[in-house]
Amino acid sequence: MTFPHYDELPAAPGGGRSAWGLSDEHDVIGRLSLLGADQVRGALQLATKGAVFSLNVAVDEFDPPLDETRARTRHRVLRGGGEAGVEDFDDVLDDYFPQIASQWDSLAHIAANPGVFYNGASEQDVLERGVNTIDHWARRGIVGRGVLLDVHRSLEGANDTSHGSVALSVDDLERARVRAGVEYSPGCMMLIRTGFLAWYREQNQSVRTSLSSDLHAPGIEHTEAMARYLWDSGISAVISDSFSTEVWPPDWSEEAKPFGFLHRVLIGRLGMAIGELWDLEALAADCSQDQNYEFLVVSAPLYVRGGIGSPANALALK
Repeated sequence: MTFPHYDELPAAPGGGRSAWGLSDEHDVIGRLSLLGADQVRGALQLATKGAVFSLNVAVDEFDPPLDETRARTRHRVLRGGGEAGVEDFDDVLDDYFPQIASQWDSLAHIAANPGVFYNGASEQDVLERGVNTIDHWARRGIVGRGVLLDVHRSLEGANDTSHGSVALSVDDLERARVRAGVEYSPGCMMLIRTGFLAWYREQNQSVRTSLSSDLHAPGIEHTEAMARYLWDSGISAVISDSFSTEVWPPDWSEEAKPFGFLHRVLIGRLGMAIGELWDLEALAADCSQDQNYEFLVVSAPLYVRGGIGSPANALALK
């Protein structure tokens, strides 16, 4: 299916635009509905050299978690109760937050307005009827064309985008896109490398601990121009190697609403999938080497009925 341009969308209360009801009033897929059979077949043609890149960090990569409201995951290996003389093991994750590492935010993650989620769903719709939850994506899987915008490399020497509250502008993304020599296509997934993950891995424990309580991280700017650009590009998902994909912290002021916290607009109003903290390092190095910045992306969200987020479980194939 296709969608109108951003400026042709109905106006939303409080400013900006809304995509509610464009496909079906009960739509729980959002922009991922752009990933039809044609898009999947086209993306499959991009896997030509047999290179596979995992886009997932370890579950315990961020220690302590970057969001201090999320606990550390505890992994325990259990000795099984098998037959005598036969060793077997099982394991369990305690306090596991599916959004603690490389993750997807479902359409149930953030409301457009207090108590009102994508397509007008209520809290009761989400919690009792599973409207907009991650299992709708899990049942269909996420497969399509990915394009890498290596902003960190394209701005190298001009602006270090790897840490601090660096807001990436539309011009920054366009510069990276032109450098990569790619065009957007309906339903493609935009992967933005800020360099945050690589920077984080170089930090000592003291810095990592301070980030947990006072996080500043790079990401796309909080503006309507950015929302318009992402929507009009035709992408189904925007993904990055940074904490929130949008610059952090948000601008919580009244004057900045509704764009000060862009999640409310991208997820709650426009139905866009957001991926965060994906590991783009090996993929970016390969793209820089062969100058090919498009690839097949395959992701299998965790199938949890009523789930709010999921580990990415994502691969890129070239």
